[in-house]
Amino acid sequence: MGSLIDKTTQICYNIFVMKDDILNIRQASEMLGVSINTLRRWDKSGKLRSVPRGKRSHRQYKREDLELFKINLCVLAKKWASDTNGTEPQDRFYCQYSSIFQARLSHLLEELKRLPGLVDLYSMIVAIAGEIGNNSFDHNLGNWPDIPGIFFGYDLNKREIVLADRGRGILNTLKRIRPALRTHKEALNIAFTEMISGRAPESRGNGLKFVREAIEKNPLSLIFQSGDAFLSLKQGQGKLNIRGKQDFTRGCIALLKF
Repeated sequence: MGSLIDKTTQICYNIFVMKDDILNIRQASEMLGVSINTLRRWDKSGKLRSVPRGKRSHRQYKREDLELFKINLCVLAKKWASDTNGTEPQDRFYCQYSSIFQARLSHLLEELKRLPGLVDLYSMIVAIAGEIGNNSFDHNLGNWPDIPGIFFGYDLNKREIVLADRGRGILNTLKRIRPALRTHKEALNIAFTEMISGRAPESRGNGLKFVREAIEKNPLSLIFQSGDAFLSLKQGQGKLNIRGKQDFTRGCIALLKF
């Protein structure tokens, strides 16, 4: 596992320092270790799209897109959220302030608009990601244990969005209002099912309830972990699937698939 994390971290570093080079399909196949025919199939299916080109030109790829395709964003985010010693993630994935997160959400919205098959979904996808990220900022404001802000990354080829924070987690957040809570599983269930009133006259705790309802009605899926509690959710699921995990996440981590 350690070697995978080290390799993933190095790939992420390479993305940050490398120029936005354009590779032809042969170079791309060598970089990913797959055949040219495989790349052509991936392009047609949307798994890994080439960059826009003229009608007669050959397929071309951004080096940045290929490096990102090799990264497991969830592994990278989970390592960052779980490490004992906190450090800021690479700038590419780091939103220290809410304003940075909102700007990157707007950029994501414009990118999603260009993807085929998402005309009825792109605004909902951004709204869900926005609620999860905003929860991190809202409930840790002035109380970040070490590193403020969130990890926010997405891969449009894999159609996934990853968010994580090193905050206090759902349990510690809700215990201010529900002091009887004892487990992360209980807290996660309440966060996704109940409206919670916190600071009057605000209605607190509605963000993740909205996320649940939106995913249940749309062709989306979510994996969410806080502490040692793990939730999975998909369209039409109904009852929440929450279980315990042996590993522990300091704050929260979410994987949204679309």
